[in-house]
Amino acid sequence: MSMTAPERSREVAAVRSCRSRSICRRPRQRCWRPLISATPLATILSGRRISLSGPGSTQSLQPTVALREEARAAAETALTLQPNLGEAVFAKSFYHYACLKDYDTAVNYLEQAYRLLPNNSRIPQALAYVERRRGQWDKSEAYFNEAEKLDPRNVNLLSQHARSYICLRRFPEALRKLEQILNITPDDIDTLVLKARIAQAEGDLPRASALLAPLRLGADYANALETQVYQAILESRPGPIISRLKEILATPDQALGYYNGELRFWLGWAQEVAGDHAGARESWSQARSELEPFLKEQPENFNPMGDLALINMSLGDNAAALTLAERAIAVNPIEKDALTGPRPLDVLARVAAGTGEHDRSIAALQKLLSIPYEAPLAANPPLTPALLRLDPMFDPLRNDPRFQKLVASPLPK
Repeated sequence: MSMTAPERSREVAAVRSCRSRSICRRPRQRCWRPLISATPLATILSGRRISLSGPGSTQSLQPTVALREEARAAAETALTLQPNLGEAVFAKSFYHYACLKDYDTAVNYLEQAYRLLPNNSRIPQALAYVERRRGQWDKSEAYFNEAEKLDPRNVNLLSQHARSYICLRRFPEALRKLEQILNITPDDIDTLVLKARIAQAEGDLPRASALLAPLRLGADYANALETQVYQAILESRPGPIISRLKEILATPDQALGYYNGELRFWLGWAQEVAGDHAGARESWSQARSELEPFLKEQPENFNPMGDLALINMSLGDNAAALTLAERAIAVNPIEKDALTGPRPLDVLARVAAGTGEHDRSIAALQKLLSIPYEAPLAANPPLTPALLRLDPMFDPLRNDPRFQKLVASPLPK
């Protein structure tokens, strides 16, 4: 498993390029799990971590080039010293998964690690993550089931399995998994928010409101907070959440990175729904000025790219909005990543609807409704007919018979 000089050079370059993929959507959550404990590799990998949780299971090493390179070098050293050490092989697999996005190679390492560590639940869990990225949803579910047999009370594992069901629009099964979590950790905020997102996707806004209204969330729960904003927008009652967002953004936490700009986009959308068009433009303009430096620094990060596409559409800069949406699709195509690859297409559907390119929007929506994926806005469930009916971003399509047909269609089986 030693590397040639060209291979080493390619991996170092890939480490640098993957910095843009590592922003955590809950920046203060304890999402780093010890990779190694009580093994000879501990002395080599001391202090190194791999993320085994986080939204969409976007596993990544800590967001610095130096630490990623150290982790890669540590795994290489361990493999050289003990080529049959399962933890070292496992570490190498996550490097290929998280930084290189080389899922085929990651699977090869994980399968080898699984033979060496057949009772380690993290390995089938990781295989479940990789297989859904590869679009192998049945294989992914089988690995989730294997992992749960080994570690049936692992809340992160159960949550990620539920998220897979949500991506597949298998909402009853997702809810059963979420209830398992609540039996272990009652009142868990992330789990309650996931239940609310399912209610939104099913068009049951009263049920979603009952779950979300009691939660007093700060910016450290960025995704959950965005779900509350989305609920207010879907209900056309954005007043209270506008006040809450203004309060949070009055003293933004710089540790949130680009999520301050993203929250400001949501503020602008809520203000627009409330009829405060001038306030919305001011919020969107500030969001754009905050997000553009992040995209310049992280040119392959399709998350702020999508935010900026929606912001530019909202500000009437249609050409820039479409360019950014198309660029995001090129950076993260569906063929490369079945889980998050459709996110930019979701953004394009919205941008095309808002810029008058209705044929293009309808075509994108037809595709999106036929596939599983993790949606871009607040890491919500994928689009459903109910969300198309409720989401005001699709108002320009309301009178199109093709859109009306999509709204009336049943959930894909």
